[in-house]
Amino acid sequence: MKAYELLFFVAPTIDEETRAGVMKRIDSTIAAGEGTVDNVDAWGRRKLAYEIGGLTDGDYTLIDFHADPQNIAELDRVLRINDAVTRHMIVRRTDRD
Repeated sequence: MKAYELLFFVAPTIDEETRAGVMKRIDSTIAAGEGTVDNVDAWGRRKLAYEIGGLTDGDYTLIDFHADPQNIAELDRVLRINDAVTRHMIVRRTDRD
């Protein structure tokens, strides 16, 4: 298992139920690949550097997790097709292996 970090943001106007659904989908995708979520840090509303799709603010969440490298492509696919997630980035953390 390798250590990874996922940072994503959703529109600040999205309701709590949809936001919880996104988190549940991420958790289930990581768990399906026998990975584990180490930490979830909700950063809250932040100003974007530039406008994306009419948004000037985003509600950010940072997730630290361990997973097999072949399961990262599936997580990336799930995040791409989820309409609630505006942008995301998955980074390998070699300092936490």
